[in-house]
Amino acid sequence: MTRAATTTPAVSIPTDLDSARAKLVYLYLAATDGATADDLCDDLAVTKGTVLSITGTLRDRGYLERRDGRFELA
Repeated sequence: MTRAATTTPAVSIPTDLDSARAKLVYLYLAATDGATADDLCDDLAVTKGTVLSITGTLRDRGYLERRDGRFELA
């Protein structure tokens, strides 16, 4: 039997993120190379208010940028 090789992305979560949801958004964006607010809401089952709060915090801390309507890791 032949096994397909898998790769695990090397992602380091910033140590100053205390919120589990902030960590989840960070990991999601690392795995997807960016997403819209609607993508985050749908895929992570969180409200738009929660997404905007978390992404605002991540942007303020320099971990996230918004480009062309998408959030991407800085």
